[in-house]
Amino acid sequence: MRYKFLITILLSGIFLGSKGQQIKFTEYDLDNGLHVILHQDNTAPVVAVSVMYHVGSKDENPSRTGFAHFFEHLLFEGSENMKRGDFMNIVSSNGGENNASTSQDRTFYYEVFPSNQLELGLWLESERMLHPKIDELGVKTQNEVVKEEKRLRMDNNPYGKFTENIFTHLFQGHPYRWQVIGSMAHLDAAKLDEFIAFFKKYYAPNNAVLTIAGDLDIEKTKTMVAKYFNEIPKGTPVVKGLFELKPVTKQIVDTVYDANIQIPAIFAAYRIPGMKSRDSKVLEMVSTLLSGGGSSRLKMKMVDDKKTALEVAAFNYDLEDYGAYITFALPNNNTSLNDLLIDIDAEIVRLQSDLISESEFKKLQNQMENGYVSANTKMVSVAENLANGYILQDKNTNDLNEQLAHIKSITREEIRDVAKKYLNKDQRVVLYYLPTK
Repeated sequence: MRYKFLITILLSGIFLGSKGQQIKFTEYDLDNGLHVILHQDNTAPVVAVSVMYHVGSKDENPSRTGFAHFFEHLLFEGSENMKRGDFMNIVSSNGGENNASTSQDRTFYYEVFPSNQLELGLWLESERMLHPKIDELGVKTQNEVVKEEKRLRMDNNPYGKFTENIFTHLFQGHPYRWQVIGSMAHLDAAKLDEFIAFFKKYYAPNNAVLTIAGDLDIEKTKTMVAKYFNEIPKGTPVVKGLFELKPVTKQIVDTVYDANIQIPAIFAAYRIPGMKSRDSKVLEMVSTLLSGGGSSRLKMKMVDDKKTALEVAAFNYDLEDYGAYITFALPNNNTSLNDLLIDIDAEIVRLQSDLISESEFKKLQNQMENGYVSANTKMVSVAENLANGYILQDKNTNDLNEQLAHIKSITREEIRDVAKKYLNKDQRVVLYYLPTK
């Protein structure tokens, strides 16, 4: 048992900084436009190597959705110097772990290795960027993998399509209206040259950031980065589309039936500003206040006291251009969905009308600070958060270190005013999510 615990510590790379400690980093650009961020932490012999590309489902052709998520899978197929299927085997046989994720706005790949395998991680990511294997066999193989993922996560998963149905209404006129996994029909119809063109456009060094965090030597790492990434040619600059959406001025109501559920649910979603907005950060605090933990307002009222809800939550789905503030509840004791919505709305109106108490505000700040520390306990998390700052916060890598100051600067008055500005009945989508009859 102790051996397994030590292995877990090595692979995760525990970040031992105290609350509020600044995360130091070095950043620079290669001639081909690749932005490099290095964070040195020698507390454990582990290193995370990551590349974030500024491409997500938002960048897709509306008739070819799902490409960004598809490449999350396809770029594990190998390269000119790596046989098909070898990527995962190389990582695991050298004591590492790896994964990737795609959102509407970015794609993130990483490996976590014992620090003596740093160079291997750099070689793997340079192979992925320089000459990946994109052929008919790989496309066909990953097409089946993506279809199975869609079946598991959406088609056969209880409540798996709630964001699809909400975003269709909330982001009409914006690429956020389709899901990251995209359309299987679009992927089936796509030709190989379309996949190759998508790769050449978005997976170039000048549309990416390489972030390395952990037990490393800064100067030696710079030398290795130059060795593996300098030769990769610069791509054509990516021009992002701009989308201005008209405000939601009338409540939109929809009903969805799901064969995978027995308990109905009710959702209410509001369009809010993107993650760069200060208001988005305030709404993060509103989420914590309403449903962050057992002593939050909604859970105490609806789950503990009135026992009308099995579960209730509010969360801020923050994205680069816009965001969605979503509340939902599952009924208990045959409570009607409308009664659940009335209770949630009452708490929002209370928030819009009255300042929260000083003691509740202090507790809220502590919760947010603890959440910040928890989000940076692993080297791979530090790498991802540094990259997020550069990619999604107007090249502000230091956003990670500024978050606590933002939290502490938010006032009780702002919480009230932001709730009053965005969380109104005539600015939302209400979704009744019901079992199939």
